[in-house]
Amino acid sequence: MFSEERREKILEALKKEGRVLAKELSDALQVSIDSIRRDLSSLEDNGLLKRTHGGAIPVTEVKKGPSANAVRFGEESQYEVAIAKEAVKYIKENDTLFISGGGMHHQILKHLPVYELTVVTNSLATAEALRVRKNIDLYVVGGKVKNSGNMTDALATQQISQYTFDLSFATGGGISERGISTASPEVASFMKAVGNVSRKRIGVFPHYKIGVNAFAHADSLSNLDVLITDDESPRDHLQSIEQQGVKVIIAAVKKTQIESNQ
Repeated sequence: MFSEERREKILEALKKEGRVLAKELSDALQVSIDSIRRDLSSLEDNGLLKRTHGGAIPVTEVKKGPSANAVRFGEESQYEVAIAKEAVKYIKENDTLFISGGGMHHQILKHLPVYELTVVTNSLATAEALRVRKNIDLYVVGGKVKNSGNMTDALATQQISQYTFDLSFATGGGISERGISTASPEVASFMKAVGNVSRKRIGVFPHYKIGVNAFAHADSLSNLDVLITDDESPRDHLQSIEQQGVKVIIAAVKKTQIESNQ
């Protein structure tokens, strides 16, 4: 098989699966891992994919907005589950938390500890998930409601300044040595306001958002205490983030868990 044919098949697999692993491509295409790595490098040089530790993911559009709720809150990935389980270890009894309405936030909700907490959110979906929990005092920041059910306008941003959070969980379109970024300047301003009133800030970013710079800069790494990601994340980007004083934690995902979803 010619290299051009292999690369077409790699792109087809990436479009279908959402990610590819070099070892699996080597087995499927019956070529060496070194050949696959060269293919991936060539495709990355041409802007057709983004390499990760052990494979590749699709190129992220810088102004790509959030997915529909049915996608964000639908079938969970084992990467997100592993990150969420690690993130909730930082929650202490009687903490006041800010939890928004992203896909990673939805996973964190599933693993919240059962002791007394106060939660502030700008998300109708998060509020609906938490309103029946007797151990949680729930507050909702108001503003114009978007199709996603989140509120991030100037009114919501202004209200955030009235609070102080023990802990907030930051996510977005991407994170790199340049900081946290997202698709919208409005959301970026809201995220920065949350960070300004948080005593501790935990970043929760799966590997496909590591090294990604989205359209609007939301916050610098100096306001982030910990980054939790998974073991598919590119190590060079993680090292650059660590060098700016952020503690990086790798949430291990069992091989059998990944394979069961393929």
